[in-house]
Amino acid sequence: MREFIVEADGGSRGNPGPAGYGAVVSDAATGETLAEAAEYLGTTTNNVAEYSGLLAGLRAARELDPQATVHVRMDSKLVVEQMSGRWKIKHPAMKPLAAEAARVFPPGRVTYEWIPRERNKHADRLANEAMDAGRRGEPWSASASRAALDTPAARPVTPEPSGPSAGGADAMVSRAEAGSIPVGKAADDVRAAQAVATPGTATAAVRGPASATTPSSGWAPADMGPPATFVLLRHGETPLTPQKRFSGSGGSDPSLSDAGREQAERTAAALARRGTVQAVVASPLARTRETAGIVATRLGLEVSVEEGLRETDFGAWEGLTFAEVRERHPDDLNAWLSSPDAEPTGGGESFADTATRVAATRDKLTAAYAGRTVLLVTHVTPIKTLIRLALGAPPEALFRMELSAASLSAVAYYADGNASVRLFNETSHLR
Repeated sequence: MREFIVEADGGSRGNPGPAGYGAVVSDAATGETLAEAAEYLGTTTNNVAEYSGLLAGLRAARELDPQATVHVRMDSKLVVEQMSGRWKIKHPAMKPLAAEAARVFPPGRVTYEWIPRERNKHADRLANEAMDAGRRGEPWSASASRAALDTPAARPVTPEPSGPSAGGADAMVSRAEAGSIPVGKAADDVRAAQAVATPGTATAAVRGPASATTPSSGWAPADMGPPATFVLLRHGETPLTPQKRFSGSGGSDPSLSDAGREQAERTAAALARRGTVQAVVASPLARTRETAGIVATRLGLEVSVEEGLRETDFGAWEGLTFAEVRERHPDDLNAWLSSPDAEPTGGGESFADTATRVAATRDKLTAAYAGRTVLLVTHVTPIKTLIRLALGAPPEALFRMELSAASLSAVAYYADGNASVRLFNETSHLR
């Protein structure tokens, strides 16, 4: 009985956005490439594109030999775990694709393996070629793909190291290929990112092969594998939110208002369309657990509670407006505005203590969810603190950020300790 290797990949430039897939079938014994498939899918999500690539690869293998056994290799942990039966498939757009893929070969004749993105370059290249062809209004063709490989400009140039900061575009692309928040920009964006990248700053995530000559300098760490990506959701409105009252972890712990529940529903719908969240973790407070529950139900996921994500304890200021605090506790408020070590009146929690707690929670969760995209449903101060720490900004930066109810932000954390802020205070899903 013949054995085939199927390698598949899919991508979306926008998630959802212009999407495509690529698949390769090779002989398991010789490594010879037997078939290639790629297609532009129009606008859809990464996960749908990845499942479409899997389905195309399995179909191509069946056309070669319907009696063969197949070993699938993909860099999508989600697809591999779901098709292996270890994770449930609940997203409505992926269910039919997964069911169809399971029917291509009889049960027991297909096995699945997760591989790093750098070992899936052939399928990744085909997926990007399909998206490029779709952008030009052309169908992907195998002959055009082979011709492109023979073009000198299509061959990435590997730079000579020039010290600790060497790496340039190839390293940036390698790192971006490992990311779980795909962007999929073109080579012009690679060059733009090269122009602005400096040590210690967040770089653009670029999915796809580099096609420009790589410079000899520029900050670009080695490929550390896919990051842990935290999608940060502030809870929906409570009765205190429109009144701009202090509402921390030491007060009455209000539930969501009707407006807050509507915001949570809209957020859930938006995240379901994106299809990238793999786990949901919430602060223990009522407003965050309620928001998380609404979203998780829509995504078909369970909610884990993490104590470290709770809001700051504002002590005697709980339930008061800023003006009321200034009137009643002016000296304490001035100290609080001047120093991160100052505590709210009545033994509340300082921003310095909050930052220590949030940093420890960040480290705990990045280790637990390495390589995965996790929705953290939390509060203003923890989210601002995570953003501040990721940017290396001073404590006073907390007072310079606006964070709306039910807004989305995102930070990717790499194994080398670096972080990339991907999104901040996104509210378009609430309109």
